[in-house]
Amino acid sequence: MPVGQLRELQSERLKVVAKRNYDNVLFYKKKFDELGLKPEDIRGIEDIKKLPFTNKTDLRDNYPYGLFAVPMSDVVRIHASSGTTGKQTVVGYTRNDLNVWGEVMGRTLGAGGVTKDDIGHISYGYGLFTGGLGGHIGSETIGCATIPASVGNTKRQITIMQDFKPTFVLCTPSYALTLAEYIEENNIPVDSLSLKYGFFGAEPWTDAMKREIESKLHLKAFDIYGLSEIIGPGVAYECEAHDGLHIADDHFFIEIIDPDTGEDVEEGQYGEVVFTCLTKEALPLLRYRTHDISKKISAPCHCGRTGTRIAKFAGRTDDMLIIRGVNVFPSQVEAVLLELGGLAPYYQLIVEREGNLDQLTVLVELTPETFHGSKIKDLQRLQRTIADAIKSMLGLAVKVELVDPKVIQRSEGKAVRVVDKRDKAFRAN
Repeated sequence: MPVGQLRELQSERLKVVAKRNYDNVLFYKKKFDELGLKPEDIRGIEDIKKLPFTNKTDLRDNYPYGLFAVPMSDVVRIHASSGTTGKQTVVGYTRNDLNVWGEVMGRTLGAGGVTKDDIGHISYGYGLFTGGLGGHIGSETIGCATIPASVGNTKRQITIMQDFKPTFVLCTPSYALTLAEYIEENNIPVDSLSLKYGFFGAEPWTDAMKREIESKLHLKAFDIYGLSEIIGPGVAYECEAHDGLHIADDHFFIEIIDPDTGEDVEEGQYGEVVFTCLTKEALPLLRYRTHDISKKISAPCHCGRTGTRIAKFAGRTDDMLIIRGVNVFPSQVEAVLLELGGLAPYYQLIVEREGNLDQLTVLVELTPETFHGSKIKDLQRLQRTIADAIKSMLGLAVKVELVDPKVIQRSEGKAVRVVDKRDKAFRAN
């Protein structure tokens, strides 16, 4: 679509979604009124700066359905992802929202070369997480025979791939390497699989990891991006040119802002990604701050697509970690530890890559009373209790290490809660 025509389409859609939110979502009506803003003040996409930002905490504060813009009788699907507390971030879909999701995920797969003659193997989890059903709806929208393999049981997954002959797979990049490792360890010929394409996302991954996946599985690897608050996977995707991610910006308008000022960054500079839903009905978020860091790419793509393109994500502005597709906030772990008692208010999350999978270790400092007054079996029991409580909160198994009093470094400023060792130059937050 010519850029001028795209801007006209975005303008018309923005006017509709601004009015929908003002008329149907009390949260947005209050925000508009505080700003002295009326829906008719939004005359085109250039007026998007007049709209208020939306944050993840706004979804938490209006849990579960307070930001929905349609009655529940119009909602046909509910998904959720973990939030900063025990409350999940809840998202809803109307029938038309699912059609939009199928369209953008269909584009995602089509940009990699998938056609209706292909067979899809979906190894994302099916459930409240959007990965499995997001990949599924895109595959079926194209018209592919679709295998809902879900996650786990690697031996069975490989058997299905050998017998059912899928030509593309969707999963996390770390699980793709787990599949490759199983094939190698069991002397299974890679060419006994029929895979041509792989679409990987839900966790950070490097270009080196991409090359390794391609080499070991004999396929072309494509990066996909999404977040449940906007729609799920399919918000942005890599094409065969492998030069950045294309935004489905007839449905999601993107801004790149300075996370401190909220103003646009200069062209080509990195900043925080902000999305506005232009066609969503159930949860049409306005100027949603993702906390993901990227930049726009101005040069035209060789594939011929004319929409906005962004660089591979460079990190986040908040302290959220993504471990094997699960969102993890230090505050969630902190809440668990404070409830248990007998523990000092000092902890640290250590993230490492062991083999092909990210591993999270939680260092927990004991109080002097617990340290000196407990037997070894008591400490072992406490360790298991902590691990079980964290798994119940996060839905993720972690390793817990109890450490002596005063071991975790104190800080006069911001506490170092996270040590991420997945890269050679690891990040400390």
